[in-house]
Amino acid sequence: MAKYGFLDVLQDELEKRFTYNFEMNWDKRNFAVEVSFLLEVENTAGVALTDVEGVESAENIEYEDTVIFYNPAKSHFDEEDYLAAIPYTDKGLSAEFLAYFAEFLQDTADQGLDDLMDFLADETAEEFTVNWQVDKFTQGLSELTETEFYKYPRY
Repeated sequence: MAKYGFLDVLQDELEKRFTYNFEMNWDKRNFAVEVSFLLEVENTAGVALTDVEGVESAENIEYEDTVIFYNPAKSHFDEEDYLAAIPYTDKGLSAEFLAYFAEFLQDTADQGLDDLMDFLADETAEEFTVNWQVDKFTQGLSELTETEFYKYPRY
């Protein structure tokens, strides 16, 4: 049986603090964990949008974005593919960090949803993305007191 690790704590914190649909993907071979979330908006005006793959649609909008937790010494990925890339060490991640992450992701998704609705209402807007505010995230981290650490799980 696997020991209770940071994936379990992350799952618990997201279930408590994050109100959007999310999915966790554990890439064991890459020593990484992806947290994807979904923003959904009704496209009542029928605005035709083109997604990153060039597909045009006037249907309701489902916007998905992903954060990756990774081991700097072992993981391989393209940072451009993620909203944020968060390293972890052999020590793991603290319960306090993971709670803070879940709250920050909630705030980021809330702002992203507001921005997405503004994007739909603005006929001159050409592109939409969710913004991960690195400086604000880092500032919040500096105010944390981390006490209880959970390791990346073994399999």
